This record gives sequence, structure tokens and C-alpha cells, in this order.
Amino acid sequence: MLHRKICQLCSEGREVYIFLRDQQRWIERARILDIKGDLVTLRYETEEDDESCSWEEMVRLESIGAVTQKLATVSRGDTEPLVSDDCPEAEQLPKRSTESNRDE
Repeated sequence: MLHRKICQLCSEGREVYIFLRDQQRWIERARILDIKGDLVTLRYETEEDDESCSWEEMVRLESIGAVTQKLATVSRGDTEPLVSDDCPEAEQLPKRSTESNRDE
């Protein structure tokens, strides 16, 4: 089951967070590049002091303990979310009518 889900995430090209059981560490914001047999190729970046590093790492499928992905990020501030005009209608926020504000 995990193998199929990792294959799906690879084809989607989304950033994921992967926990390696054998090393007891998280790899953050990685992209799954390839899966061959039981080897999973990951690419990610780290920042240390004054340099940014890009890494490509191959891990065994059996060492992956968890895979998570960020679904959304919402600001905690008291701001109105930006809505694009070309956003699909099903995903648009309902329009605030001025008539409903008058009744209040």
C-alpha cells in the first residue's frame, strides 16, 4: 500500500515530508523523483548557516516510516483571502451581497 502511494506522489511531483525509521530523522520538503524496485530517489534542499545545499538521496522503501504532505497554508492574520477571478466556480468563496448586510 505504501509503495503505491509513494508511486502516486512521485507522479504528482508534490513536496512531501518523509520520516526515515532507520535514521530517526525527517526529510523536509522533498520531491520523490523515481522508484526502482525498493529504492526511492528523493531530492531536497537544506540551509545551513550561510549556504543552501541541494541533495539527492536514495533510500530503501522499507526504511520509510511515514510520508506527509502539506495540504494548505492559511495566514492567521485578520486579512481577507485573495481570490482569483479565474478560480473554478466550485472553489470560489460566496459573494457577499449588500442586501444581506443591510438586514443586519
